[in-house]
Amino acid sequence: MLHLFMRQGPWFRAKWHGYGTGLPVAWQGWVLLALHIALIAGLAVLLRERPVVMVIAVVLAALAPMPIYRARTEGGWRWR
Repeated sequence: MLHLFMRQGPWFRAKWHGYGTGLPVAWQGWVLLALHIALIAGLAVLLRERPVVMVIAVVLAALAPMPIYRARTEGGWRWR
């Protein structure tokens, strides 16, 4: 199963305007995006009683997969 995630090729489109990643173009991109959203939502729910810790955890979780998004975007990240 892991070999399916290691397949070469883009998982995301480049944005039409701006900088960063657009929508997924492969199922691996959709899985990564869904897991990323679930992680952030889960941390927010679990840590809702401790808002400072929650903010730190959510920011770190939001930034953690950015190298994967950047590496798997067709054409890379650049201003468009």
